[in-house]
Amino acid sequence: MDFALNDEQKMTIDTVRRFIKEELKPLEDEVEDSGQLDPAKARAVFAKAAALGLYALNIPADLGGGGLSTVDRILCEEQFGHTSDILIRRAFGNVYEPLLVCKGGQVERWLAPTVRGERTCSIAITEAGAGSDAQGIKTHAKKTDAGWVLNGSKHFISDGEWSDFFLVSAKTGEKAISMFMVDKSLPGVTVGKDQKMMGLRGTPHVELFFDNVALEPLALLGDEGQGFKLAMGALNVVRLAQVGARAVGKASHVLELMTEYAGERKQFGSRIGDFQMVQQMLADSVIEINAARLMVLHAAWMIDAGLDARDWIAMVKVQAAETLGRVVDRGVQIFGGMGFCKELPIERYYRDARVYRIFDGTSEIHRTVIAKSALRRGAALFDLHR
Repeated sequence: MDFALNDEQKMTIDTVRRFIKEELKPLEDEVEDSGQLDPAKARAVFAKAAALGLYALNIPADLGGGGLSTVDRILCEEQFGHTSDILIRRAFGNVYEPLLVCKGGQVERWLAPTVRGERTCSIAITEAGAGSDAQGIKTHAKKTDAGWVLNGSKHFISDGEWSDFFLVSAKTGEKAISMFMVDKSLPGVTVGKDQKMMGLRGTPHVELFFDNVALEPLALLGDEGQGFKLAMGALNVVRLAQVGARAVGKASHVLELMTEYAGERKQFGSRIGDFQMVQQMLADSVIEINAARLMVLHAAWMIDAGLDARDWIAMVKVQAAETLGRVVDRGVQIFGGMGFCKELPIERYYRDARVYRIFDGTSEIHRTVIAKSALRRGAALFDLHR
């Protein structure tokens, strides 16, 4: 495995980094203060990102996307971690991989306009009684002569207010789960309250209700009963890219602020960066971030090589999320009272970091997955030299 960057990768990363610094960073405080992103500014950042070829980077080039490999996408996702969630969604898109199984009329109705940024979707799996347990959903779809009738509810649907259709998982049999593309405008679809969060300001997390929603046959994504597989495939990508890589990026950004502050702030006549306890916090952060970064890159390499990366992604989810939490906590400590103050962004990063250990499968769930895999297949599974 050679993770040395070629010239094209360096150019892509530099373009993404510069775009974030020049176009997105200036909007962060406004989003944090108001709790929302102005629609006109959202359209503007999308247009600028699309013009640079930065929208839908994860989608194959022959479908209109950026056509990046998994490793290349991960390198960009790490940069995405340097800014706010809602700004990432509007500038770079959130085109979920399950849409790639669209065929026939589904392509022009749902996939192609989403890749072009003309439509926006959210993935709707989580329910009040089914968070980490995606198989425990209650939402169901009954087959009819005309298609399907969907009933049930979802919650914590990120970006739901911005989306005009949803990828909804629903039971289509006693054990079978299928996935449907559900337009927000359909009769019987209701968007409930925006469930306000501790962090991730600006990104809505809404409830969804489906009351006898009539779905045409074309709304079924993939084959009947394939929904759980599609959902898990989507979540694995999210765990690696939007949790793992972005957590590494966020932790790196916080570390930059920590080292700069430690080099400037003086107490007792000395820079606080000269104090050994502060140096330990900086050193531990550097070590842990780089360990998590290499785990993310290794899992991405496995995917590009056609290998099963699920166990590695579970490890990434735990390691990257918990690394981010520890680094941001150290950041607050190094900044002291100012780290606890809303005047600086450290307080925001601290709030935003906490959910990484929860969403897309809690750390506890993923530790169980890792342990069961080791017990079933042997600890050698995780040995890179075997």
